[in-house]
Amino acid sequence: MKFLADVMLGKLARWLRILGCDVAYDPAWEDEELLELSHREGRVLLTRDTRLACRRRAQNCLLVAGDHWREQLKQVVKVCRIEVGKCGAIHFSRCVECNGILEPTDKATVRYRVPAHISDSHEEFRQCLECRRIYWRGTHCQAIQGILAELFP
Repeated sequence: MKFLADVMLGKLARWLRILGCDVAYDPAWEDEELLELSHREGRVLLTRDTRLACRRRAQNCLLVAGDHWREQLKQVVKVCRIEVGKCGAIHFSRCVECNGILEPTDKATVRYRVPAHISDSHEEFRQCLECRRIYWRGTHCQAIQGILAELFP
């Protein structure tokens, strides 16, 4: 399932990407662009805008009810039946910034693109095929896994 998030759901888009979901998001997109992209790319439009959700062209749309990203994430996971990994496992397959696909990359390739202590203490790295951002399983991953385990016991 592919998603498209409106301007009000940027944080939700990032968390869905952490779960491995394909989520297109650009805060500059106007309503007409969102509807066109949703239709053309077969994406579920996620929105908090009731007027947008009620439009005739918004056939593949989910009106997100919660005010907080945690509530929103729980709603989307439940309604769309998204598999959440055991103990909040991070899929590590999508760039949280641009939605690009992450591919394993050689440590030597990224050695001078990450801090020296990271290069010295980690063996596995992933790189976004779109924006070239480098990812590794740092201490932030434990915090993310804890949040996901709390939300989806």
